[in-house]
Amino acid sequence: GNRKKVGHLWKLPGANERLQLVRADLLEEGSFDDAVMACEGVFHIASPVLGKSDSNCKACCICFQHSLYYHYHAMYLNMIFISQEATLGPAINGTLNVLRSCKKSPFLKRVVLTSSSSAVRIRDETQQPELLWDETTWSSVPLCEKLQLWYALAKVFAEKAALDFAKENNIDLVTVLPSFVIGPSLSHELCTTASDILGLLQGDTDRFTSYGRMGYVHIDDVARSHILVYETPEARGRYLCSSVVLDNNELVGLLTKQFPVFPIP
Repeated sequence: GNRKKVGHLWKLPGANERLQLVRADLLEEGSFDDAVMACEGVFHIASPVLGKSDSNCKACCICFQHSLYYHYHAMYLNMIFISQEATLGPAINGTLNVLRSCKKSPFLKRVVLTSSSSAVRIRDETQQPELLWDETTWSSVPLCEKLQLWYALAKVFAEKAALDFAKENNIDLVTVLPSFVIGPSLSHELCTTASDILGLLQGDTDRFTSYGRMGYVHIDDVARSHILVYETPEARGRYLCSSVVLDNNELVGLLTKQFPVFPIP
């Protein structure tokens, strides 16, 4: 595989004893069969975000004893305004291909799927100003299509497809929906959200013009939430994962106070 891309994983504590990397293709049915066959728990973490130059959708599987941690490294793109073709198909089919492999495992106990608050928060507030967001809420498909928010639409379709597939095939599936994720990265490559925050520190506000008021959550809390819903037998359905809600001015104010030497606008 790509040693440069996954090399940092071998530096994790206990990696030499407990880490196994498996090469797989999200869009190839059966590609994850060997990876999940002996697993009791499967964590399908990331939705693919592909650039136009990406002709192949590759994945890196990491097995810790009886659990599978799936992670996809994507090129940096704005996660809101990306092409429909590059997003919807891989997100939906990739998720279903992982679940099809899970269906074949006789040892499987639970699957935890990472969705996104984008699957909840894209609503027309002018028509429903009093609507409260919770785990029963779904983003408006017509509004996502109108605004060409393909990432959010992919999250809606992929999560609904996963929930339907799990119900039809008696798979214990729980979904976690993080808001805007911040915090340190294991990889030397910045994820989209970290890149956007870095842009603010460099005086670039263009990436945040479409965000507005939104939730934020630390990556450590996201990781803990995945472990919690996996280890809690009573966990069912969907779980929003967010710590604080800020508008852009509040975010800039916090960053300016914390990092006064940076040219934050």
